Amino acid sequence: MDTVLDRRDPFLSVSTLSISLESKRLTINMPLKRNGPEQVAAFFDELDHPLKEAMLSVRAIILASDDSITEHVKWKAPSFMHGGDDRITFNLHRDGRILLIFHRGAKVKDSNGTGRLFDDTTGMLDWLADDRASVAFGSVEEVLAKQDDLRKIVKMWITAAR
Repeated sequence: MDTVLDRRDPFLSVSTLSISLESKRLTINMPLKRNGPEQVAAFFDELDHPLKEAMLSVRAIILASDDSITEHVKWKAPSFMHGGDDRITFNLHRDGRILLIFHRGAKVKDSNGTGRLFDDTTGMLDWLADDRASVAFGSVEEVLAKQDDLRKIVKMWITAAR
């Protein structure tokens, strides 16, 4: 039995696997797992949300804030990672706003009772716990008006959440 991976279709993320059994050929199309940026691009391609442009702006700001930030889809929304750990995740609402959840991953981390991770001088963060906060946006104009503060928060969060 010979197994050969013939080709990849990068647009469909499908591979063709050919198996020969004594001169009979069987072709199976198997989906490949997309990498993180491909997952997020597909998410936005399929997204029907009134704040899609705001979300795309937020995404660009986050990714430009630190070269070591990567992205993927987790919890049915784009999530941004640092060092392989989720740190910032979109929470989509249909009530006219989007939320960014700043966290230290899915598992509770010991904060040693030291208080909030850092002092938010922008006033944008709504602290949900000492190591979890959110920021809400209601329009692309609001995102653009607050982009410098958002970039600052992302940098501070990535540094403090390590």
